[in-house]
Amino acid sequence: QVQLVESGGGSVQTGGSLRLSCAASGFSYSDYCMAWFRQAPGKGREGVAVIATHGGTQYTDSVKGRFTISRDNAKNTLYLQMNSLKPEDTAMYYCAARGDYYCLISSVYTNWGQGTQVTVSS
Repeated sequence: QVQLVESGGGSVQTGGSLRLSCAASGFSYSDYCMAWFRQAPGKGREGVAVIATHGGTQYTDSVKGRFTISRDNAKNTLYLQMNSLKPEDTAMYYCAARGDYYCLISSVYTNWGQGTQVTVSS
């Protein structure tokens, strides 16, 4: 059974940093594309970053240069380092997995975590 558990969210001021983690279990993690999505109140879910099995990455334009997605296949863990946070980054952040070696933000993801809240105050 695929399980994704996010952690690391919290409240920070503008310009601050947070590191999100996603612990994965129940599947062959190294064979899966992994992604971070977010959903702000009253808005749709937005793809933030993707990392393929070989380490290739893709970011949505609004976070380029500020966020870094990475994965540790030995620990079955996905990370999102978020720097220079802005109030518009406030959202619930979700970890997602897709059983493919390569994927994009626009790909369909079949497995989701419960989310971790990030709040950035001005």
